[in-house]
Amino acid sequence: MRKQKGFSLIELLIVVAIILIIAAIAIPNLLRARMAANESSAVASIRTVNTAMVTYNSSYPTVGFATALSNLGGTANPCTAAPANACLIDSVLSAGVKSGYSFIATGAGGTPQTQYFAAGSPVTPNQTGVRSFCAYEDAVVRVQSGGGAIAAETTCQGLPPLNQ
Repeated sequence: MRKQKGFSLIELLIVVAIILIIAAIAIPNLLRARMAANESSAVASIRTVNTAMVTYNSSYPTVGFATALSNLGGTANPCTAAPANACLIDSVLSAGVKSGYSFIATGAGGTPQTQYFAAGSPVTPNQTGVRSFCAYEDAVVRVQSGGGAIAAETTCQGLPPLNQ
């Protein structure tokens, strides 16, 4: 009688079960790492908007702060700076959605604009991120743990600063 070579069905099922257990452990960790990366990108984007707003205010003192996020960017190549598109941030961020976060920025306070407010919130809370971020004229990044949209500067002023 010749001996058959190969794996039995039981051996293959055990290997598949082990792979499934490893995947069940690894996938949630991968998702958490991706959310953390999205949140770090959102904080960096808010800091970029802060810097761009201050630069815009210095470059266009008669206008003050930019009235919208799109005014800080520019889509033409090469970009020519003007109050309507200052070429200070990339076109992805100026479009308002980057790395799973939705961003807004507005200027207020008359002419010239003496106030601004910038915020970023997860596009899909608990999937792309769990925290929202904002800043205003003091340029301190503030955090809201719930992940919901931060709609106004007064709401942002009541939030704690981000500790990093």
